[in-house]
Amino acid sequence: MSVAVDLILDKRTGAGRDALIPILQEVQDAEGFLSKESVAQIGKKLDLPSSKIFGVATFYNQFRFKPLGKNHIQICRGTACHVKGSASIMERLERELGIGADETTGDGVFSLEVVACIGACGLAPVISINGEFYANLESEDVPKILEEYRNKEDVK
Repeated sequence: MSVAVDLILDKRTGAGRDALIPILQEVQDAEGFLSKESVAQIGKKLDLPSSKIFGVATFYNQFRFKPLGKNHIQICRGTACHVKGSASIMERLERELGIGADETTGDGVFSLEVVACIGACGLAPVISINGEFYANLESEDVPKILEEYRNKEDVK
């Protein structure tokens, strides 16, 4: 049982099915993802089976069921980024990290997410790491960028 989930649910005394999505959003904001345990807690409170909650949550791509890495990489695959070579950047990220889209490295340091558009089309191709943008990239830039974040981890 998560204390954070309990606090969120306690604020919503008498909540019904109509509160499910806002509750899921709050829980994900608090815990970083939706765990099986948190879904079970929500189900108990709302008198809904976990399967129904997972059905709703998997319909929306905003919900995650695994924790993100400490350094969350978002790679834009929008039209401008695609045309300017984001596929080769994605391939390089996958090769360097040893993971694919929507995965996290075994050590929890990096996670990789493909997004439809980052909103920086004039700077294409673009990736974001923890909200910091890297623009006009080439695949050769990837190892150096990742090394910066690995070095930050070594300092800690």
